[in-house]
Amino acid sequence: MSSHPGEELNSPEPVTFESLRLSERVLAAIRVLGYEKPTPIQQQSIPAVLSGRDVIGASQTGTGKTAAFLLPILSRIEPCKTPSVLILEPTRELASQVFDAFRAMGKFTHNRAALLYGGVGYQDQLEALQKGANFIIATPGRLLDLIERRSLSLKSIGYVVLDETDRMLDMGFLPDVRRIVEMCPRERQTLLFSATMPPEISGLAGWALRDPVQIEIGARRSVAETINHAFYPVSIDQRDDLVLELLRRTDFASVMLFTRTKREADELFEIITRQTDHRVTVLHSDIPQNKRERALRGFREGEYDVIIATDIAARGLDISGVSHVINYRVPENPEDYVHRIGRTGRAEKEGDAFTILSADELEFAQAVERMIGRQVERRRLEDFDYVYTALLDDNLAPPRVKRKSSAPRRKRR
Repeated sequence: MSSHPGEELNSPEPVTFESLRLSERVLAAIRVLGYEKPTPIQQQSIPAVLSGRDVIGASQTGTGKTAAFLLPILSRIEPCKTPSVLILEPTRELASQVFDAFRAMGKFTHNRAALLYGGVGYQDQLEALQKGANFIIATPGRLLDLIERRSLSLKSIGYVVLDETDRMLDMGFLPDVRRIVEMCPRERQTLLFSATMPPEISGLAGWALRDPVQIEIGARRSVAETINHAFYPVSIDQRDDLVLELLRRTDFASVMLFTRTKREADELFEIITRQTDHRVTVLHSDIPQNKRERALRGFREGEYDVIIATDIAARGLDISGVSHVINYRVPENPEDYVHRIGRTGRAEKEGDAFTILSADELEFAQAVERMIGRQVERRRLEDFDYVYTALLDDNLAPPRVKRKSSAPRRKRR
């Protein structure tokens, strides 16, 4: 396309939160939060929700899905004393995270929320319901428990949000989700958000939603292009030594270290605490809820520079600024790899994903490569006293010079 001298080409106006027609009270909260411009999932979801349409939103972790449904619902709804919005989350951590986002984004709207999850007492949750919460943010088990106790009814619900639905599928919650949705009025707006869309979720969406707008940002099961992947082959007996050496040699701002089991997480916590000067915390389902929240808060605020976690922390949690993810083993499910490494390389920042690889995990490694659509580089640490493993006979890339992290180093406390 050409233009005459002096002629200006018409360029589309940039999308802003103001141009999305959110309410003034919600826009005031956005300004306080310092949000500059909506992400792609927000740009497409917010107008659809504001228009009253059901929505299926699929985008990878870290793209702003929580704001994509909270902002428009908060703009549409008026405060009332009966439950009108139900947001279902698979885990206590995710429910708490959405509750915190609600308080920040809805601070000028005068709406109230009740946060309902298991593993804690009922008193505070019952008091929140009795005070007239119109937003219910809940995990399926505790929600059904309170309904069965007749402490809560869903008859007045006008909005249902099924968040992190693939995680609810993984945890076996879909039958509970169906029971809960059946208790809600048929005349409602239903929003379903997920990082991936396996067939079971498509079936749930076809049953629960009416003529939904389908929004997909990026390729399904994709990973950020800014992540550098590497497999580190080693014999099984040297896995701990190699993890310690990676921590010693890597210049990182913060590390999430994922294990398959709670026992592995606890054992690594002891090893790393004893043999390094890193500030380490651990996160898995056997740890009391208040300590889990303290661990996440401490990691976000820089009190800890290493967090060791099982897959309870791999999906959806709002943990930004992670420069490195280390997998203690290759995940058996390649989708878990995608969700784990989604903690780094966020918001177009560069990140590293290191995975310890032993001979019994080759099939899992190949499944990961098929999932992400690329071959993962194999690396050998220079001057590491390797015990023989056949994996080291393959052509491994030479050691890469240590790269300074672009993320600021966290303060030690």
